[in-house]
Amino acid sequence: LTMSWFRLYLPLHVLMAACLCHSIKAPTSSSQQRFNTGLFNFYHSLILADGKETTVHLLKDIPKRYYFVLEEGRGLEPFTVTVTPCDVPIEWSLLVHKASASFLGKGTGGDHETQEVSKSQKASSIVSTIFNYKGNSVETYMGMSSHYALYMLEFLSTERDTHITVYLTTDTTSGHLYPELPMDPRIDVVGIGHTTVTLTWKHSPSVLQHRESIQYCLLVNEKHNYKSLCAAETAIRSSGMKLPPTLALSLSPYLLEPQQVMILSNSELSIINKASSGEVRQICMGTKNTYTVPNLSPDTQYYFDVFVVNLLTNASAAYTGTFARTLEEPEPKVMELKDGKVIQVVLDGKKHKFYSLQYQARHRKIQFSFQLCRGQVRVHITKNGKTVASENISGLRYFSLKGKLLDRYLVQLRPTEDFNSSVKVQVSPHFHKPLFPLLPESLKIKSFSKLRTCNSVTIAWLGTQEESKYCVYKRRIEEDQVWRELQSADMCSGPESRHRSEKVLCKYFYDLNLQRAVTTETIKGLDAGTLYLFDVYLFGPSGIPVRYHSKVVKTRKKC
Repeated sequence: LTMSWFRLYLPLHVLMAACLCHSIKAPTSSSQQRFNTGLFNFYHSLILADGKETTVHLLKDIPKRYYFVLEEGRGLEPFTVTVTPCDVPIEWSLLVHKASASFLGKGTGGDHETQEVSKSQKASSIVSTIFNYKGNSVETYMGMSSHYALYMLEFLSTERDTHITVYLTTDTTSGHLYPELPMDPRIDVVGIGHTTVTLTWKHSPSVLQHRESIQYCLLVNEKHNYKSLCAAETAIRSSGMKLPPTLALSLSPYLLEPQQVMILSNSELSIINKASSGEVRQICMGTKNTYTVPNLSPDTQYYFDVFVVNLLTNASAAYTGTFARTLEEPEPKVMELKDGKVIQVVLDGKKHKFYSLQYQARHRKIQFSFQLCRGQVRVHITKNGKTVASENISGLRYFSLKGKLLDRYLVQLRPTEDFNSSVKVQVSPHFHKPLFPLLPESLKIKSFSKLRTCNSVTIAWLGTQEESKYCVYKRRIEEDQVWRELQSADMCSGPESRHRSEKVLCKYFYDLNLQRAVTTETIKGLDAGTLYLFDVYLFGPSGIPVRYHSKVVKTRKKC
């Protein structure tokens, strides 16, 4: 053992032995009983290190104890204990067992004096609880150490298994592990827009003294404020995302998880963690104490937390969190539809609001055409205030309506799911010039398993009685991309969105007998054991393409 550890270790065990002897005889209070229970378990417990942050894992309803004895000095010495809950509220207490020098056997007066010491042991040994706390805030106890005193920290979680961090220090001269907060640690909201919120906060004294090693990090989410960065990281992990420790605090390169997006611009590091419960953004902006948060959703409440971070130790201190609701978007103006013009409408799934289009008829017979690009959409059409059609659409849908000249039609579109949807809309009096090509009975692509080889696959799709152009595209994908690709496919996007190298071929065909209106193609030159995504586009007289449902096929690994 080093001399410094020896000086700590020896008084601790002398004091422990004395406390054990005394605890058998003395009447006990609740604090005394808890302390004595801890003493008997001392050798199965841990000594808390001075000047080092310790992570403590707690099991539900099982108390955990840590001990420490402060080195002797010439007088009372200050010390602090900081406890940071990383999840649920906890209970913690600080107890002290004080003993005099004579209690430790330091008297040298012979048998008579020893008997006197034995009689006075009860008076010279006191156990007391000097601090206790229950909650999930970061809490610091500041006190003065006593000679010949043994301290015990007891922690308890009654809700569930959790973890906390504990920091003990007696060094008040060489700086702090945790950055300092200003006298007023509040975050002020100084500006609110439809998609932005501007925040400002007072500088930390640590930033003014150690600008190179201190920075601010901002956490943005839609659920609630966090009282520590430790609690925020725990919540992000529990939502189903793997968050590397202190990821938001380090500017060094890190391999992000698929659910994370990193944005580095203007010396700011922004990490967006995407989960089913919403986004959690972490933005580190150096030592700037004013920041405008961009790309927020309108009419949404957000919670903002600022942490001042020591880059050398990754320790942080939390400002008092705040919240703000972005401004509601003004009601969109009703868009006027024009004969033959195609428009594409994107619908926000979070709002579930109607998007309105209006049209004044210049003919007695008109036709509305809808092509669903993504998601699910409900269409509601009224004529002069009376409902004439209302249904959920999929794929292509036509509504042929009759009326009078100058009848007013109102088309309302609404998403039926929580994510964004989009749809193309056209109104036209020309029934003989349809917007979309004649469609087959099914837009599915079929593959033939028995015809697969290590470097080729054979696919087939249905055609129509009308001669049309069909173009085939392929793209190599990975296993973990299949579900996302199939779910996010934009059925309205044409070949112009594809890379030229993905094009396989284009061909014309038709058959007056629908039973024979089917074509096959064998695509060669593929890699063995590899997944490919195949798409077929159908072009009609108008030139607007219709995309078949994507098909994923894997070539054989061995042939």
